[in-house]
Amino acid sequence: MAAPRTLHPGGAGWPDRLAHLEAPPAELWIWGSALPRTPAVAVVGSRRATLAGLAVARRLGGELADAGVQVVSGMALGIDGAAHQGCLDAGGSTVAVLGCGIDVCYPVRHRELRDRIVASGCVLTEEAPGTQPLKGRFPKRNRLIAALAQAVVVVEATARSGALSTARWAADLGREVLAVPGSITVPQSLGANLLIRDGARPFLGVEDLFEAVPELGAGPEAPSCAASTARSRAGLSAPLAEILSAMGATPVHPDTLGEHLRLGAATLAARLATLELSGEVLSLPGGLVARTFAGAPPTPLKNA
Repeated sequence: MAAPRTLHPGGAGWPDRLAHLEAPPAELWIWGSALPRTPAVAVVGSRRATLAGLAVARRLGGELADAGVQVVSGMALGIDGAAHQGCLDAGGSTVAVLGCGIDVCYPVRHRELRDRIVASGCVLTEEAPGTQPLKGRFPKRNRLIAALAQAVVVVEATARSGALSTARWAADLGREVLAVPGSITVPQSLGANLLIRDGARPFLGVEDLFEAVPELGAGPEAPSCAASTARSRAGLSAPLAEILSAMGATPVHPDTLGEHLRLGAATLAARLATLELSGEVLSLPGGLVARTFAGAPPTPLKNA
């Protein structure tokens, strides 16, 4: 594994997109096998994410990797880590921007994730080696995340989440800002819902992102919603695929789903269990179920 090195403005490997910042860093410490590049999308969100939010972030990281898009995030617990992991699991390249020195692993439990990122992408920071991850350094870090990406997707965020800082930096830099809408009763969705209220694009699937930034989808492997859904169902039986077709990201009660599909409770429960084990469906509080990622518009449900 190569040792960390420094990059300087105008030198080899310096990310051109940092020139958009009014106060770009004087130098960057970087560690990894790949440099920041375009196309690139930042995926950020709450550290205390919901299971549904983690599933969306992980799936989005994989979708972006499939399209040849580099994933940029902050290696934090929650949404950041899930986005990095999804990208890596799909064989993609991801960049982790740190709010501490290059030799400091924060959070400590992400040491294995950090090593995976270094092996196929990079971690970088403007902080000197040995710098500890103090709270005040993260807003400064967030401006780099926004600058390195062509768009920012906020998966989940509370009203005071640092992810909103990244979204503000992105808007100021002229980047596209998208947010995953969520229930008004879930604190982790409040910040994302506020972004949408204030003009951010709702993110319901990767096609929303490619529509907002067309150059992201220019590659031959850029997935359409239909293609994404087809890949998702490639290894599923027809009965399981039928259940997925009837589900969206909005949670639904199995009774409603069973009525729509005309399936008995025991049969539906068994099939939902199979889908949950395969990572396609989540069980939520209140006995509800939802798809982990809505790749295509769901078939309308009766009484949903």
